[in-house]
Amino acid sequence: MSETAATSVHEAYAFACMRCGHGWEQAYEIEHHVDGSNNDFVIYKANGERVPSPLSKPTCTNCDGHVVRIMRSGRVSTVQRLLQSQYETAGHPEDSDVREREAVAASAAAPAAAEHHWHLSDLLHPFHRK
Repeated sequence: MSETAATSVHEAYAFACMRCGHGWEQAYEIEHHVDGSNNDFVIYKANGERVPSPLSKPTCTNCDGHVVRIMRSGRVSTVQRLLQSQYETAGHPEDSDVREREAVAASAAAPAAAEHHWHLSDLLHPFHRK
């Protein structure tokens, strides 16, 4: 029997691994279904592929760890933009050389262009008080 989604919603989450510091964001299409016995069930899809629920046992895409903090969408990218603007405002030549080398290394190591990768220290830095 072919089942169709009764309701489909889109949600996005930000994640930070407490083991390795990797940060990323992912959007999901969440399909709500009803089976032949009238029981509700949910299917999560990311980039068109069926995936396990990110809320039940999140897994780090970098180290496969399961100690992952789930946050509302935009947390990782907001911190990344803040850090980037701080570096650009500082304008230290030695920092730009380091950033350029890090960007080259990160782009070579990135598994896909759509994924984001930041370290936990980057995510938490703006929240530290001086």
